[in-house]
Amino acid sequence: MLKTAIALVNRLFPLEEASAHCDVPCGIYDPHYAQIGALTVVRMNQLIEAMEPPAMEKAARDNYMHALARYTAAKEEAAELVKHEVRIIRGDFFKPDNSPDNLGTIVEGIMKTASKARQNIDAEAADKLLGLVNDFAEAFWKAKGVKTKKQSSNQAAGGEFVVPAE
Repeated sequence: MLKTAIALVNRLFPLEEASAHCDVPCGIYDPHYAQIGALTVVRMNQLIEAMEPPAMEKAARDNYMHALARYTAAKEEAAELVKHEVRIIRGDFFKPDNSPDNLGTIVEGIMKTASKARQNIDAEAADKLLGLVNDFAEAFWKAKGVKTKKQSSNQAAGGEFVVPAE
């Protein structure tokens, strides 16, 4: 009887699912998380490619497989973070009056390249992803009227970030 009553209430007053970048309309956007995610994809590819397959002893094989699984999971999570952050900024920040003409091309390239970087151990795709995310960051800062510069990431992966010049 209780199930029937709850089902009736749900039919009469259905809940609508909602989601948001944050709980309040903060207006705070920054492509930095996407850049860190892309650089993480680069670094995880470097670490995976540097791994040497172990001898057949169980302990060495277990350590190798554990490290490979962790690097792969981190690479995939970072690529998904890139996609998530770019979707938020594209959807919530950019408007017709502040979007560059090639924004759709940049975003599509990021989405496809991030997927490729997730699916494969591919240093070229990882480097391309970082470049596309930097293009996106440059477009973002330009839309805010902020001059940019490229600077070293100062991370083990190498690479550069597009950041505000001032």
